[in-house]
Amino acid sequence: MRGRHVFMQSLVKHGVRHIFGNPGTTESPLIDSLPEYPQIDYIVALHEGVALGAASFYAQATGRTGVVNLHVAPGLGNALGMLYGALKASSPLVVTAGQQDTRMRLREPLLGHDLVAMAAPVTKWSVQAERADELGPLLRRAFKIASDPPAGPVFVSLPIDVMGQETAIESVGPGTLFRAALPDPAGIAEIVRLLLASRQPAIVAGDDVARADATQALVALAEAVGAPVWVEGLRHHVSFPTAHPNARGALPFDAAAIRKALDGADLVLLAGGPFFEEVWFAAGDPFPEGAAVVQLEESHERLAFNFAPRAGLVGQMHHTLRALHDGIVSAADEAFRSAAARRNVALKSAREADVAAQRVRAGKAWNRTPISMPRAMAEIRAALPANAVVVDEAITANIDLARTFDFERPGDYYSGRGGGIGQGLAGALGVKLAHADRSVVAISGDGSAMYSIQALWTAAHHGLGIVFVILSNREYRVLKHNLDTYRQRFAELANHPYPHMDLASPELGFVHMARGMGVEGTLVSNPDALRGVLEDALKSGRPHLIEVLIEGKR
Repeated sequence: MRGRHVFMQSLVKHGVRHIFGNPGTTESPLIDSLPEYPQIDYIVALHEGVALGAASFYAQATGRTGVVNLHVAPGLGNALGMLYGALKASSPLVVTAGQQDTRMRLREPLLGHDLVAMAAPVTKWSVQAERADELGPLLRRAFKIASDPPAGPVFVSLPIDVMGQETAIESVGPGTLFRAALPDPAGIAEIVRLLLASRQPAIVAGDDVARADATQALVALAEAVGAPVWVEGLRHHVSFPTAHPNARGALPFDAAAIRKALDGADLVLLAGGPFFEEVWFAAGDPFPEGAAVVQLEESHERLAFNFAPRAGLVGQMHHTLRALHDGIVSAADEAFRSAAARRNVALKSAREADVAAQRVRAGKAWNRTPISMPRAMAEIRAALPANAVVVDEAITANIDLARTFDFERPGDYYSGRGGGIGQGLAGALGVKLAHADRSVVAISGDGSAMYSIQALWTAAHHGLGIVFVILSNREYRVLKHNLDTYRQRFAELANHPYPHMDLASPELGFVHMARGMGVEGTLVSNPDALRGVLEDALKSGRPHLIEVLIEGKR
């Protein structure tokens, strides 16, 4: 058999259902093989970054390893930003790119470059297949490394001649792997002891809680100890129900602000994340003085990597959280249970106050034109059916989104990691493929949308009924806020304008762009129209773009 057959059969044996890609000449062996493997769909994108972003969100939404096929050096370069985001998100991906014929290696062929070196900094493993004999074992290893915790992307360079070579070495499947390691009982006992000794515990939940289907186990533990639950500032999933009385929302982006949010805690339990992604420098660590730090991870790599915890434990997240809950329930005395109950009552009151405050905030801004961010979020939420999925890249509207929507379980919400923009529209493609039976709404800022606007064509081409809501304030609003922060932190002049941060000359016409790519579009300038337009778009079952004129920076 030829190398291309080994490649495709490897995908079949690893349960791959989709290849996300943008084809080119060096990808001819793969493209020419597709008719022989009808069980694998090729999701075509007009830009490699869109293909990579869609595959990353697909992997997050399904738990399966996504497969991406890029085109030589420029194509891989186009995808590097999204590949960085996939690495930060711990998305299991096998990313491939066609490479020029190895017999031309010393001739500096057109589009040729060292693909392995290009991909290495943003992948767990980067390698080139040098012979067809390597393809079967190499791909088995690539899928394994991509899925080993913490999961992440790997890169495989596929020279066109290697894909055409004959080989007798067949593809290899993954086998039946049992990865759910049980936590050390001694570690459970020590952390239970620390929790029982705590007077004011706090929990910070990372994405691994959701990926491990451990959300309800975390809820049970939080209730048992009476702890507030925070989530990371940038998160991909719902790791804790946002309407739960113990939910406190997202942490900020510098150590001092995180420390202030956690103020009063004498124990901070970190569960399943890289902790923390900061934007601004602040002296000190992010924990209140004297607080004990406890860390739960699914990989040895992350445990105690950034901080020295009082106790750290590696184990499958669901088993670990459940074991801690059971340990607390069996060992807690009446005094601890009473104190936990009082803390839960206080947290419920704080949550109710937050909900009331958001209603007041929305009410004060309700009649603004263009529509205010809190009202826009309220109208969007009111229009969504109960089973809708939100893909979030709202950026400066994200705070109002988080305070307005109730996300109950993993699969209700997806967002990007790493901070690179443009992930929302591309990611929605992968989310819709994963949740074909649910309504999917992507909410994006206008600046972010322009990074991956080609995703609209892919949605139309493959009939993916996504509603894209573009919040159009004609500016890079987040950069204006960040420039204000920079000026304050570094004592710079505060009366300067915001150079090159407006998108109004010329204005971006998203409805026209959408129609040019086969997607119907509607411009909403009247705040009273938003809900009805969104409801109609969702009922159509077809891809639709809604451009919402929204207030700018005040």
